[in-house]
Amino acid sequence: MAFVVTDNCIKCKYTDCVAVCPADAFYEGPNFLVISPTDCIDCGLCEPECPANAIYQQDALNEAQIPFIELNAELAKVWPNITEVKPAPADADAWNGVPDKLQYLQTDE
Repeated sequence: MAFVVTDNCIKCKYTDCVAVCPADAFYEGPNFLVISPTDCIDCGLCEPECPANAIYQQDALNEAQIPFIELNAELAKVWPNITEVKPAPADADAWNGVPDKLQYLQTDE
């Protein structure tokens, strides 16, 4: 099982999680991060580091979050790997907690 980034990361894109990942399993898109299920070693270090509480163990996802399993896997194949912390977008705090953010997901620049 792997950890999965869910919709609250969209437009927040805090990268605190990247700093603690021993497997370099994070991949970066324009306004979202994903975890590669093939790179993730299920250590759980990333989950408590996420200020947006957007990372969950795959088995702990609720019904609405299940599509993020496939979304993380697919986007990790095409987005570049991120291994260093970067500043969050200027409006990240304003987006933290906004519901139903999937509509704002950008898959390319």
